[in-house]
Amino acid sequence: SEIAQVLMAGEPGMSSPPSLLPLLLYGLLLCGSSAPHPVFSSLREAVLSAGWLAHTGSSSWDKREDTAGDGDYLLGIKRLRRLYCNVGIGFHIQVLPDGKITGVHNENRYSLLEISPVERGVVTLFGVRSGLFVAMSNKGKLYGTVRTDQECKFKESLLANNYNAYESAAHPGMYIGLSKTGKTKRGNRVTPAMAVTHFLPRI
Repeated sequence: SEIAQVLMAGEPGMSSPPSLLPLLLYGLLLCGSSAPHPVFSSLREAVLSAGWLAHTGSSSWDKREDTAGDGDYLLGIKRLRRLYCNVGIGFHIQVLPDGKITGVHNENRYSLLEISPVERGVVTLFGVRSGLFVAMSNKGKLYGTVRTDQECKFKESLLANNYNAYESAAHPGMYIGLSKTGKTKRGNRVTPAMAVTHFLPRI
């Protein structure tokens, strides 16, 4: 295109000057109303080839493409949340100071968790008030601990209903689950197909 030719013109080894910005914007306006997406893409390629983005120090266009479609649960972002399970009257996971983990209907200081990534798709669940991590034994029993070892790691997966499931990284096939009365269920007795393992992170 003519815009691409103009952008590509200039002294060898030199980035396109900022004065071409108005021309670029004008070209986008001309193309935007009638040109299909391929024209827009070719214009983008010309801009990249001319080094304009490098000159401005911005590459947000590419960053948006790289991260599009990823949820926070995969991006390595620490979150303060309460994990809500919609069974029975509805329960939040709470981590008590004595290491006991149960479900509680109303939010309280022990139900606030810090969900921290340890690798892509794998997190730890830390009771902010109790100072204990949620862990799962090889028998599928949940307990609180001050130590961060393999039993404190859980694979966090997004389900089709937009709830999350938490599978033990140390003991694959075992999931965090709450009963209809708010008690924790053995991880080896539940599956992600069961609502008792579905948790909604709430702020």
